[in-house]
Amino acid sequence: MTSLALCTINSSARSIARLCQVSRSAHGTADFHSFVARYSTLRKCAFLPGGKWSFIRAGTRQMSQASPGRISLGWYGKGVFLAAGAAAVTGVLTAGVSHFQRAEMATKISKVEEEEEGNIRERCKSFMSPPVTDIKVLEQRKDAMSTRMEMLIMETQAAFCKALEEADGGTFRVDRWSRKEGGGGISCVMQDGKIFEKAGVNVSVVFGNLTEEAAKQMRSRGKVLKGKDGKLPFCAMGVSSVIHPKNPHIPTVHFNYRYFEIEEADGTKQWWFGGGTDLTPVYIDLEDAAHFHKTLKKACDKHHPKYYPDFKKWCDNYFYIRHRGETRGIGGIFFDDLDSPNQEEVFNFVKSCAKTVVPCYLPIVYKHLNDSFTPEEKDWQQVRRGRYVEFNLVYDRGVKFGLATPGSRIESILMSLPLTARWEYMHEPKKGTKEAEMMEVVRNPKEWI
Repeated sequence: MTSLALCTINSSARSIARLCQVSRSAHGTADFHSFVARYSTLRKCAFLPGGKWSFIRAGTRQMSQASPGRISLGWYGKGVFLAAGAAAVTGVLTAGVSHFQRAEMATKISKVEEEEEGNIRERCKSFMSPPVTDIKVLEQRKDAMSTRMEMLIMETQAAFCKALEEADGGTFRVDRWSRKEGGGGISCVMQDGKIFEKAGVNVSVVFGNLTEEAAKQMRSRGKVLKGKDGKLPFCAMGVSSVIHPKNPHIPTVHFNYRYFEIEEADGTKQWWFGGGTDLTPVYIDLEDAAHFHKTLKKACDKHHPKYYPDFKKWCDNYFYIRHRGETRGIGGIFFDDLDSPNQEEVFNFVKSCAKTVVPCYLPIVYKHLNDSFTPEEKDWQQVRRGRYVEFNLVYDRGVKFGLATPGSRIESILMSLPLTARWEYMHEPKKGTKEAEMMEVVRNPKEWI
């Protein structure tokens, strides 16, 4: 999808999750002796069941989810160890627990639900790039929804990019672009990394007047739009990401959260949110699928018990390649034109969903980090990527909107496409193979939890 999106990850959860990453050996196992020797001050505290912190003996070597090569406090490490009357925080788990359990602990440490919206200038220091809107303007209108959105999407971009950099060891190229009609964006792309063949995390904040083609697309979804003198002023902002790994056992992931606002002829404004997160594996792993969907369901259940089943079904229906008769992957959640019960409540729901982006995906990446694969499995990945390309170019609303919006950056819109793909004539996997199992799932979507 294009980078008209909205999402955020709770800053406290991000900080602690980052801190809880441990050095890994070349074989993907935690190098506890090396870690404890280097970070002896962290040996004294532990996270116990029930959400309480307790000191442990310095000789105990229990730590949480590992990351290859190093540990980094990163841009959100500042101040994490400082709290009035509180001990330093770091997650600890035994070496024998699963990847999902360890990552879950790292993301569940913080129970704070509300995103801190404090000093804007200080928050901007953590971004991959200065925000699209001038910081002084953001400070002047700090309570406006547009400002809150822009800060959130910038923080989300930085958090996800740095989490991916930790896993890969590579760095993102950061490109700022401007749109003469109004606004601009920041595209972060990593190509030919150690793990990721192509990883993109884009932010856009654009405004101006909708073209008739774009307005037509919105009216086709039931929007009643009344312009003045043929003009419909709009603003749209958000963040989107598509990650294409090299290893066929690591799935492709996509998320996109966005906010639109349109001013009609009488001065009234229509607004709505849209987005979602979905997974596109090449091979089915039941544990991966359950973890991914459970994480999304937990976020949805905080707001309404019907959100997950409704938006899961919506996702299966939306990411459907009609000319193939198959879904793009194993789904997740998807929603669009969400404008009730009120702006603040929908915004909070979107934030809850967005907080799942890292815990949904990174545990799966680490789990399969060192999986071996055959040339035949790589070829199958290329075939499945071809399906991904077909959906994005033929059906995706974000791509269509971007291409219909004057001044859009084509490179950012097409960032979602993989570096390589394959189309084989009349390709059909043999019955009884893992590839045939994948085809059965995409042709007949199932419940994963």
